[in-house]
Amino acid sequence: MLVIMKEKLRHMVDIKKYINKLKALYKKSDRFLHLLVGMPSYDKYLEHMIKNHPDKIPKSQREFFKEALENKYGPGSSKC
Repeated sequence: MLVIMKEKLRHMVDIKKYINKLKALYKKSDRFLHLLVGMPSYDKYLEHMIKNHPDKIPKSQREFFKEALENKYGPGSSKC
C-alpha cells in the first residue's frame, strides 16, 4: 500500500512540474506574440514598474492596452 501511495505522489509531482513548464512556455509565447504584432507586454510593464517605480500605482491591464492602441493607431499615425 505504501509503495502505491509513493508512486501516486511521485506522479503528482511530475504533473505539477509539467504544468509549471506549460505556464512558463505560455508566458514566453504571450510576450513573443505581443512583440510580433507590435504590442508591448503588460507583464514586462509591471516588472518595470515594480523595479523602477515602486512608489507609483501601475495602470490596469485595460488602461495599459488602451494607451498602447492609441499610441499605435491614434491621431498622427499612418493608416491604410
